[in-house]
Amino acid sequence: MKRLYRFIERVFERVTSIINLILGNSITFILALCTVIYWFCGRRFYQHDLHDKIGDIILGLTFLTLFVIQKSFNRFAASIHLKINELIASSVAANNKLISVEDRTEHEIAELSKEYAELMELAKEIKEEKPVTK
Repeated sequence: MKRLYRFIERVFERVTSIINLILGNSITFILALCTVIYWFCGRRFYQHDLHDKIGDIILGLTFLTLFVIQKSFNRFAASIHLKINELIASSVAANNKLISVEDRTEHEIAELSKEYAELMELAKEIKEEKPVTK
């Protein structure tokens, strides 16, 4: 059962990665924009009353906003990952297994989080044992 769950998680992570790439692509936005323009130019759009037209415009803009937000988030996330990777790589004492951690599975990230939570507890214990001298 555990193997099936891990398999499903890996497949889901691959699918979400592909969807993120598709939704954040400029070509996808252009296709969505063309779809919205075609929808607005359709005969059915002009047969509605003003209330329905406003609702359709809001729906179309919301649909296009999804692609803009995904594109900006992908760019932001990639820049943050690069900055963090640079900090990790430049620090001598850093653990280099954290470089490109964003490419790991959710399970692997959870395991790393547990390791670092244990390190934090150990650091707290060491700090409490040392007397503070001024």
